[in-house]
Amino acid sequence: MMITAEAIPATATQNIQALLNGQPEALRHVGQKVLAGERLSDADALLLFEQASLGFVGALANHVREKMHGHNTYFNRNFHIEPTNVCVFSCHFCSYSRLYAKREEGWELSIDDMLNIVKKYDGKPETEVHIVGGVHPKMNLYFFVELIQKIRAHRPDLHIKGFTAVELDYMFRKAKVSIEEGMTILRDAGLQSLPGGGAEIFAPEIREQICADKVDGAGWLHIHETAHRLGMHTNATMLYGHVEHYTHRVDHMRQLRELQDRTGGFNTFIPLKFRNGDNDMSKVPEVSVIEDLKLYAIARLYMDNFPHLKAYWPMLGRKNAQLTLAFGVNDIDGTIDDTTKIYSMAGSEEQTPSMTTDEIVTLIRQVGRKAVERDTLYNVIQEWS
Repeated sequence: MMITAEAIPATATQNIQALLNGQPEALRHVGQKVLAGERLSDADALLLFEQASLGFVGALANHVREKMHGHNTYFNRNFHIEPTNVCVFSCHFCSYSRLYAKREEGWELSIDDMLNIVKKYDGKPETEVHIVGGVHPKMNLYFFVELIQKIRAHRPDLHIKGFTAVELDYMFRKAKVSIEEGMTILRDAGLQSLPGGGAEIFAPEIREQICADKVDGAGWLHIHETAHRLGMHTNATMLYGHVEHYTHRVDHMRQLRELQDRTGGFNTFIPLKFRNGDNDMSKVPEVSVIEDLKLYAIARLYMDNFPHLKAYWPMLGRKNAQLTLAFGVNDIDGTIDDTTKIYSMAGSEEQTPSMTTDEIVTLIRQVGRKAVERDTLYNVIQEWS
């Protein structure tokens, strides 16, 4: 089935009631809950995965998206620093890392190397640096404290977002500090928010198959909850489309939704598509774009306390990212730069992920949406009509 962005009107919610009337009773009931602003249950979400059509969930998700954000579609001007792809862990889905024992196959940046990357953006309007990479035993907590302090001293206006819960868990254990102590040390050094990486799928039976040797789901959630308690915002992710089942996806989203109920500290939810290029799970087929869009739509319907839903365009590709804007998504990340390797090494659509501001604004406008430049915390910087 071929889908084009032009074939999906941005105002696809006009005939929702007629659409509901043509559904089986169970689906009609779920649709009425959405229109009434009622929270969906796990059973509702599972029903949507198993029985609903793409058009049905898409129309409902677009209704919610436009109720929350109108046509506004957010992006920011950001760049990435990847300190190393050398890693002590061996996640089977990962095409990016090189085991520490084979570190000659990877890269390891010094603090000066990374500071020089920051200096490349001096005088430019980038508002965020995103720091994430492998788990290197010699890049410890205090190594990154020094890096953060030097970035903060050089460019105090730059928002520093960094380190997955996997990196943080290892840093804190190696430094023999508690999660709260470690997060406080990093916050006081100048770290302002956390990305959502490392969440994968929380279900232990799936985690055992794909990433058994790193922090578990409970640990990931605890680190993010601690950051929220310390006044920091974070993102949340889910790796989908590998060996998990729909029940695992719903369980994962439920745990995130429950934490958001407690803290309100998540900015956005970012589903991440499994890519099978050059990794230990290369025989697992990737899911279709239909499955991608359905997942985004159901996430928008179920994750009712998340203000934003993001599609990471370097992973999906530009055209597919445009499609998601009719299925609940209101954010497509940022301009990024061509040094981002985590997904390009796994066979993502974008091998050199970089867009200028004009390109990203055009991409958003092409599907009838309004481009809005934001900072990391979704404060509006500029709007394009």
